[in-house]
Amino acid sequence: MRVAYEALAWGRWVADYEHAWRIVAMADHPALGTCLDSFHILSRGSDPSGIERIPGAKIFFLQLADAPVLGMDVLQWSRHHRCFPGQGGLDVAGLTAHALRAGYDGPLSLEVFNDVFRQSPAARTAVDAYRSLVFLEDQVAARLAADPAGTARDRPVAAPATVPAAHVPSGFAFAELAVDRVDALDPVLSALGFERTGVHRSKPVHLWQQATARLLVNADPAAPWPRLATLGVETVDPAASVRRAVALQSPVLPRQRGHGEARLDAVAAPDGTEVFFCRTDEADPGGWTHDFRPAPYAAPARAAGLTRIDHVALSQPWQFFDEATLFYRSVLGLEPDDGLEVADPYGLVRSRAVTTRDGAVRVALNVQPAAYTSDGGTTPTATQHVAFATDDLRATARTLRENGAAILRVSANYYDDLEARHGLDPAFVHDLRTLGLLYDRTDHGEFLQLFTTSSGQVFFEVVQRIGGYDGYGATNAPFRLAAQHTHNAGWSSDRTGPRTRPHTTMALCQGGIP
Repeated sequence: MRVAYEALAWGRWVADYEHAWRIVAMADHPALGTCLDSFHILSRGSDPSGIERIPGAKIFFLQLADAPVLGMDVLQWSRHHRCFPGQGGLDVAGLTAHALRAGYDGPLSLEVFNDVFRQSPAARTAVDAYRSLVFLEDQVAARLAADPAGTARDRPVAAPATVPAAHVPSGFAFAELAVDRVDALDPVLSALGFERTGVHRSKPVHLWQQATARLLVNADPAAPWPRLATLGVETVDPAASVRRAVALQSPVLPRQRGHGEARLDAVAAPDGTEVFFCRTDEADPGGWTHDFRPAPYAAPARAAGLTRIDHVALSQPWQFFDEATLFYRSVLGLEPDDGLEVADPYGLVRSRAVTTRDGAVRVALNVQPAAYTSDGGTTPTATQHVAFATDDLRATARTLRENGAAILRVSANYYDDLEARHGLDPAFVHDLRTLGLLYDRTDHGEFLQLFTTSSGQVFFEVVQRIGGYDGYGATNAPFRLAAQHTHNAGWSSDRTGPRTRPHTTMALCQGGIP
């Protein structure tokens, strides 16, 4: 029998792993060692490099958990917010590398407590756990390869086996919208300046394009409202990207392919969004764009200066939020930003973006208040959107208005607040007000954005990034959400907005009066 002594982050007398190790060393008993827990170490801000000063034979057990970085009581943080490695903001891979350099060769234990796992199917949670361990192995291998000797050992440490390397996407190939009729969004897309350039050879799918921004519109009679169903990401080696996805428990989805059509493989994100791995070359006769024959003649749209897809925003069922972060981080090689919460008229929207380092691919993951769903929280509504980039949003906005695009109207007090908060030129603010643009500024740059009204479950955004601005206009989100609620107030509650709430009448009476 061996006893592993562990320091708990909230311990009254012993709360630090180095203190626990000193006690074990003083006891000097062969059956007594220490237990290292990544949450207890990293949540206190302790330096994990000290692990390498512990003899590996005296590390009896290694417990791993990640967590979002929160400012709260550490005991409650531990009991309700632990998650699998790769889903939070703690450097679990770095701590594990320190333990391996120290000589630890025992099992890796996932000690995770949170309210989502307590309510989720065990089989799905197990797949998520396995994916996190494989991804952790991949991260640790990179750490050990970069610094095999570590800080306290002269001997190198062998890196564990790894999954196929991640080919980080270089951009969006397309975004696909599912609609009940293939022409359902024709007026909306034409007003945005898109032109229908192709019709698929064998499927009811149309290709719309403006510069390198591509949208596929897929007729799905079962779709009760337009929704964002599929993403295509550019990768230099689609086959290698697929192999990595499979190794990370994301199997290839079955797909019918007509004779002579390009091979495109896709995997499913946790919320069901299909992610295709593409290498777009319009000069390649075997490329996926050649599965589309030229569209019949139509009046050309007036281009609005949209250049590419800047980002997409996907609503997540609350129980898939952390799983989605790990999926995009491990399978696609995206890096998570810090999470945030945005005020909404019906509660708080939880949001976290995953991006490439150069910002070529950005995916914003959102969880909305439960009031948005009509079936207990499993069908998100009206917050999926595609954002397009432009080099001059004011010129784009003028063109969109000339094209008849339905621009979301923002309340007048937003611009009063904007002028006071940033000290902007009143003439500039007047221009923003007239065009329906929103503005944000950081130390790194400026940001302009506008939104269309919703079409079913989807709306569109156009953005201009100036300088090194790298955000999404989070300070504007409450104004945008309020404007959308105002615009959607008369829409059917079971498809586009929060559920209709029953009215309660209260009567105040004086006893004894008939």
